[in-house]
Amino acid sequence: MSDEKIQVHGVEYEKVDDTYFEQRQLKRGAAGWVLLAGLGVAYVISGDFAGWNFGLAQGGWGGLLIATILMATMYTCMVLSLAELSSMIPTSGGGYGFARRAFGPWGGFLTGTAILIEYAIAPAAIATFIGAYCESLFGIGGPIIYLAFYIVFVGVHLWGVGEALRVMFVITAIAAIALLVFVISMVPHFDAANLFDIPVTEAVGASSFLPFGYLGIWAAIPYGMWFFLAIEGVPLAAEETANPTRDMPRGIIAAMLVLLLFAALILTLGPGGAGAHALMNSEAPLVDALLSPSAYGGATWLSGFINLVGLAGLIASFFSIIYAYSRQIFALSRAGYLPRFLSITSKRKAPVAALVIPGAIGFVLSLSGEGDLLILVAVFGATISYVMMMLSHIVLRLKQPELERPYATPGGIATSSVALLLAGAALVAGLLVDWRVIIAAAVVYAVMIAYFAIYSRHHLVAQAPEEEFEAIRRAEAELG
Repeated sequence: MSDEKIQVHGVEYEKVDDTYFEQRQLKRGAAGWVLLAGLGVAYVISGDFAGWNFGLAQGGWGGLLIATILMATMYTCMVLSLAELSSMIPTSGGGYGFARRAFGPWGGFLTGTAILIEYAIAPAAIATFIGAYCESLFGIGGPIIYLAFYIVFVGVHLWGVGEALRVMFVITAIAAIALLVFVISMVPHFDAANLFDIPVTEAVGASSFLPFGYLGIWAAIPYGMWFFLAIEGVPLAAEETANPTRDMPRGIIAAMLVLLLFAALILTLGPGGAGAHALMNSEAPLVDALLSPSAYGGATWLSGFINLVGLAGLIASFFSIIYAYSRQIFALSRAGYLPRFLSITSKRKAPVAALVIPGAIGFVLSLSGEGDLLILVAVFGATISYVMMMLSHIVLRLKQPELERPYATPGGIATSSVALLLAGAALVAGLLVDWRVIIAAAVVYAVMIAYFAIYSRHHLVAQAPEEEFEAIRRAEAELG
């Protein structure tokens, strides 16, 4: 490593030798657009099995419906914007790489850290839901289940990305089949009156459609996001994609279309068959919907099937988000924003420390058993990253229109502006549910910012893929 340091934008870059990157290599060409679409669905599909229904307790069915429509609009606009950004800047840094290009090192770090909070916390929330499903299925849940799933699925990722993505795709396909079986089985029991069976409160604007009033819509937004949360992680697979400029837009848009369909079906037929009141506090809402008196009234082969196979949906997201957090950590570490040992890869091209250490932290967090509160923390990180990524899209369109864009966002900055405004609203909405959780997450965010300000901004890696353009820009400026 060279002792020479280059000062730019309030940070310092160090040059490293070839050995540095030889120790930090991912497996190239492991995914095409179909696998990317599967990855996008896998990130999110657990949200169809558990988590979304807590929004019924915040806003009633009407409040959750409006919140979900708003969030579906936000995510659709965001996905179209990310399709452009990921085709322009196809690196494993994802949102960090986009914001780094638009706003410099500070913007990149703030965005990457927000994404990391989301992806480190989300598996912990999902682990609690897996525990609930296992409890109802096998009579055993809690910490032993959380630990077992972390060990097994971190282990599969250590085996290698090609194998991991193929296993993930199969698990996701099984989960999708379970959702379709659930939807079909609930159709005969659908009754619109079931959607509005939550008692009306005295809140402002309260009605059978909005039993918790107008504020219930805001409070339901974090749970409306759960139908789509984490799809923005698809660009993190860019360096392991065969043709990222072509496959990234196809994969992420295809995944979004599938998720929109599932969200509409589950939100309508789950509460519509079982009753919104019956599901609003359930940790296994699809199983409880089938067991409810309004549906099948007890255990049947269908409820057993959904419980068993539905576990695949939770596993798919748990499994795939482990992949996502490891790649975000890998990129931030490789560029020097996080400790550099976190990006060292094994002989099988897996970032070992980036998989294991956050997994251990996530397991500890899962011991709280508070899946609904962990969702809020994940949403906090997510919404900050959404704001930053959409601002990146707008800034790069305005300031660097000459950049090659293999895919162009329909509607341009108008599309990303819609996503930006809704992301800001979602960030505020999280405070309405439990501000203490958000404050705790903000403290963690502040600690990581302090680490960057005090130490890592003085030790960035000049040749990292997300940083190389800065060296090119400086060279061009010197020549010009």
